[in-house]
Amino acid sequence: MAKKPVNFTLNGQDRAAFADDGQNLLEFLRRAVGDLSPKYGCGQGACGACTVLIDGETQLSCLVLAETVDGKAVRTASGLAAGALDPLQTAFMEHFSAQCGYCTPGMLISARALLDHNPRPTRDEVIEAISGNLCRCTGYEPIISAILAVAEGRVRA
Repeated sequence: MAKKPVNFTLNGQDRAAFADDGQNLLEFLRRAVGDLSPKYGCGQGACGACTVLIDGETQLSCLVLAETVDGKAVRTASGLAAGALDPLQTAFMEHFSAQCGYCTPGMLISARALLDHNPRPTRDEVIEAISGNLCRCTGYEPIISAILAVAEGRVRA
């Protein structure tokens, strides 16, 4: 199996690793790079557990070839906290927005992308932004409340 060099930025740090030919980004991040925050859920792009940001846009890492991020910036849930928790992480804790936590990294990334593009979303915009992320434990109300709390400035940073 051929290996391809991939030079990219991961959570603000320059990285270089070899990807197997045809390897998806999820497997590459977890195995070759060691970032375990994107989760394997369905492997078909239906659950959102593997959501990452590529050049600021949400992508399902199980559907993206690793080699396509060469020269790009990738952000995962593990890159949200830079010394202190991201306000979204704080809000998720304060609003009890996670139970098993499996969907949480993808939810956080989808919410971060929304707030980066639209700092004051409506409830309907929040629902739309996380619509690609399935949660089987917590339910969506605490997650929506946490995201709106950040948007409304009701979360301590």
